[in-house]
Amino acid sequence: MIEKAQDRTLCTDRPGTALVVDDHPLFCDALTLTLQSIADFDEIRTAGTLEKALDVVTQEPEVGLIVLDLNLPDVNGLDGLVRLRNAAPRAAILIASSMAENRMISHAMKAGANGFVPKHSQRSVFRRAFEAVSAGQPFVPDGYIDPKGGEGAEPDDALSRLASLTNQQARILHLICEGKLNKQIAFDLSIAETTVKAHVTAIMRKLGVHSRTQAVLVAQEARFTNVLPSEG
Repeated sequence: MIEKAQDRTLCTDRPGTALVVDDHPLFCDALTLTLQSIADFDEIRTAGTLEKALDVVTQEPEVGLIVLDLNLPDVNGLDGLVRLRNAAPRAAILIASSMAENRMISHAMKAGANGFVPKHSQRSVFRRAFEAVSAGQPFVPDGYIDPKGGEGAEPDDALSRLASLTNQQARILHLICEGKLNKQIAFDLSIAETTVKAHVTAIMRKLGVHSRTQAVLVAQEARFTNVLPSEG
């Protein structure tokens, strides 16, 4: 069963600013036109990467709706959704993805999404999704069946632990997963190496691990390969 959205409601009379996050310009344009047709937004911003999206929500904390493609060039899996949720806790996040398997929808909703729309859905579906999340209700596509059983328990646990990280901690974990050392991370983020060490300690504590390698394994559990059903 999908839980009710957590008090992240939009004002339908004044939707405010929306953000479309997709690395394909044509889809970005199509989603922007779709949003313009279903609500009178003050502004619709676009971003082609997660980092650019994070910059937008940092600069404009009043972003009320985010339409997010999960498959971005700087994202390895649902950890990107978790980072965006942490950065914009009051925004409604609507996933628009071609990866619309039941398990993916389930994990995305548990990771902080308010709704999920298959990418090639008709405009009327996006309208229903917008109306639902505006009212604080979750939205899943017709035909969605909540997965049962223990399959996927590990990704669920990984997502819940990753959700406890701050945005800066999540960014540092992403760099750790790339194999970067504390000195390199400090240079990339323009912070002191001692600050990086403090963040790494906090990351390991929150993830319940005792080494950087174990922290990477937790992050890997949330990747698409562990959420989507295996082929064959």
